[in-house]
Amino acid sequence: MSFHRITVTVNGSAEIVDVPSNMTMLTMLREKLALTGTKNGCAAGECGACTVLWNGEPVNSCMVLAVECDGAEIVTVEGLMTDHRLDPIQQTMIDAGGVQCGFCTPGILISSRALLDRNPHPNEHEIRDALVGNLCRCTGYTRIIDAVKLASEN
Repeated sequence: MSFHRITVTVNGSAEIVDVPSNMTMLTMLREKLALTGTKNGCAAGECGACTVLWNGEPVNSCMVLAVECDGAEIVTVEGLMTDHRLDPIQQTMIDAGGVQCGFCTPGILISSRALLDRNPHPNEHEIRDALVGNLCRCTGYTRIIDAVKLASEN
């Protein structure tokens, strides 16, 4: 198997990583960079638990090869905090009770952050549309949507 040396910026930090041709971005983040907040839910691009920002756009990291990340900027759930302070969407998710088991939460937080970055005051339809690729088995989505609304008010 051939390996490729890539340079990628993850959560603001430049990284040089040797990855095999068939390694996904998800596996690189978890196994090579020890960023385990991004979850492997389905490995088929269906659940959204592995969502990260790739050059500013939310993607399912299980569907992107690590070699495609050469020169890219990636933000994971660990990168949402600044100066040891939770991102507003992280805090409102706690405040609104949008977290139960937490497995889907990293992907939902990233998808929500992407939405709020491009549309700081989304309506409920826009929030639902932005989260359509994120599955949650626990909360029933109402509190998650409430959390995004609350974050948009701050």
